[in-house]
Amino acid sequence: MGILSGKPQEEPLHSGEIYNLWSHLFATKGTLVSLQILDNHAGDHDLKVFLEDLMENCFKQEEQQTEAILKQNGIRLPPAPPGRPDVHVEDIPAGARFNDPEIAILVQKELMSGKMFFSYVSSSAIREDIATMFDEFLVQRTEYEAKLLKISKEKGWLVPPPLMVKSAT
Repeated sequence: MGILSGKPQEEPLHSGEIYNLWSHLFATKGTLVSLQILDNHAGDHDLKVFLEDLMENCFKQEEQQTEAILKQNGIRLPPAPPGRPDVHVEDIPAGARFNDPEIAILVQKELMSGKMFFSYVSSSAIREDIATMFDEFLVQRTEYEAKLLKISKEKGWLVPPPLMVKSAT
């Protein structure tokens, strides 16, 4: 048997897996800071709760899992940008503040682009544990995207494209 048989955790990472893991960790560290900033700008209670849950139970979890694999394989970790202080939304000038619908769109775009990246990484991985981990990330992001869609609909923030409605004539 070769080096690619047995326990996935004992198999070497190929260069694409290393690059994708490192890139994901680097992007996730930056996204956590961006989400912290957006949380400072959010005025809606439900949106703030969503953002805090997303940071704690999705992005930080992804960060920890990805970081653990890179460490186990002796890969240098990417730098993390400095965190931002908590700020009250009232302290941000109105012209400099993101409004809640804009925050929802920015977060939705981040969730969507992550899902596309995860699909790519999962399909190019040869280690089963890497593919499974990114599949789990994709499922979790899909769940958070559905939660955000529900909030956006309830708050009236969703701007649908033109709808095709057939008239009964």
